[in-house]
Amino acid sequence: MAEFTFPCGLDEIKQVLPHREPFIWVSRILECSFNERCVAELDVDPELDIFRGHFPGHPVLPGVILMEALAQTSCFCLLGGGENAGKLGFFATIDGAKFRHQVLPGDTVRLESTITKASKRICKAEVKAYVGDALAAQAQQSYVLGEK
Repeated sequence: MAEFTFPCGLDEIKQVLPHREPFIWVSRILECSFNERCVAELDVDPELDIFRGHFPGHPVLPGVILMEALAQTSCFCLLGGGENAGKLGFFATIDGAKFRHQVLPGDTVRLESTITKASKRICKAEVKAYVGDALAAQAQQSYVLGEK
């Protein structure tokens, strides 16, 4: 199991998560207590190709990308240490998702995940995304853990 010092960047994140460009949605981990809580950030690159179509003239980061970024934050928390290290996390559910504030090109999004249940097979988390002090999105997510 790898040892991490926080904050940490993309090199350390890639040691835990299988995601790679263009689908890694966590820029850095600010703090993490494995299997308990994780706080990360996503720097929203204004040059992302997704902004050409969502929406021309008023680019906004899609809510599904926020949900994915939050899931990646949770999975770092779940898979970076302990008995689940080395597994993969797959979405099982997204419940109560609410989108409250637009995320724009150039924003830095704070991603917060609190693990509410962690077992060898199913894990659940309360997740929230913020731009500054504004709550951008929140949900309850669950993940199925599987072998690589």
